[in-house]
Amino acid sequence: MARIRKNDQVMVTVGKDRGKVGRVLEILSERDRVVVEKVNVVKRHTRPTQKNPQGGIVEKEKSIHISNVMLLDPKSGQKTRVGFRKNDAGKKERFAKKSGQTLEAK
Repeated sequence: MARIRKNDQVMVTVGKDRGKVGRVLEILSERDRVVVEKVNVVKRHTRPTQKNPQGGIVEKEKSIHISNVMLLDPKSGQKTRVGFRKNDAGKKERFAKKSGQTLEAK
């Protein structure tokens, strides 16, 4: 079970985008990287194609290492660590260590 999942709100903790908050768009688990909305945006020069006949310069998000982001606490909005515990039904669930609040599966 992953600590950070798709659609989680995260904050970047290091690097040029430090302090930025965004939603996780994609998890690249084989390389321990995540793509976060509006974080680590780069410009790509693209050739004209059938999809994009104009070509030109396109801005897109690149991945950053998963250790450089922390989950946001749903209660306080601050960055927090993620813990795991068993709920009443005996299923494993994620929770925010700062507030103790359960993180719903999205």
